[in-house]
Amino acid sequence: MAQRFGGKVALVTGGTGGIGEGAVRRLSAEGAKVIFTGSRQEAADPICADTGATFVSHRVQDAAAWAGLADRIRSDFGRLDIAFANAGIEKGDGSVETIEIEEWDNILDINLTGVMLTVQHAVRIMKDNPGGPTGSIIINSSMNAHRAMGNYMAYSVTKAAVVALGKSAANYCGQAGYQIRVNSILPGVVETDLIKKIMNSQPDPAAARAMYEGMSPLNRMARVEEIAALVAFLGSDEAGFISGGEYTIDGASTAGMSGV
Repeated sequence: MAQRFGGKVALVTGGTGGIGEGAVRRLSAEGAKVIFTGSRQEAADPICADTGATFVSHRVQDAAAWAGLADRIRSDFGRLDIAFANAGIEKGDGSVETIEIEEWDNILDINLTGVMLTVQHAVRIMKDNPGGPTGSIIINSSMNAHRAMGNYMAYSVTKAAVVALGKSAANYCGQAGYQIRVNSILPGVVETDLIKKIMNSQPDPAAARAMYEGMSPLNRMARVEEIAALVAFLGSDEAGFISGGEYTIDGASTAGMSGV
């Protein structure tokens, strides 16, 4: 694989599984020095062994802990070129009628405040990069930013909000004179280990798979590697004039209606 990230440093939040793990592996394979965060050391260890990436136990919503993580990136790596704000949850979500305020607050803390803190600290580090303020920040949103789910309200709301956050940050960075780009990706259903576990736990796993695959006109789920490839592209110099964008990667799930 081409080493287009040789000499560059990347941060991935929520990197111990799913899309985050895929991004850690892809960016490392292309030559980046990767720092990834999460709370599961046992999941992080094999990723570190395979890729040489550095794991830091860290919760994105913990504002006080961000200074220490930023200091470590500066001291150990001297720069930051790519940040993938990936960490997010949907556990405890519900409808507007059923959701508990504690669950609402927790989802917003991680999915929205955590993304804001990731972007904020990435900008602060990137603006001090040797050679000037440069870098690429990618936010992991969801197709549900545009197709909200009735039974996952907080998740849908936060995924819409982070798209606006990314556009605001992109505008700010440009107006401040920084060559720091900010974009959002909006994946559809991705065949992660979590989705596989959910399908296999159903009374009819084949029917569950067919339901997920049927959400896309391509009649399949995305592969983690496909999402990671988009992250890598947006993080690369090839995407040097792309900022403030939102990129659906959902197999046409949100492109339109299938008709009658």
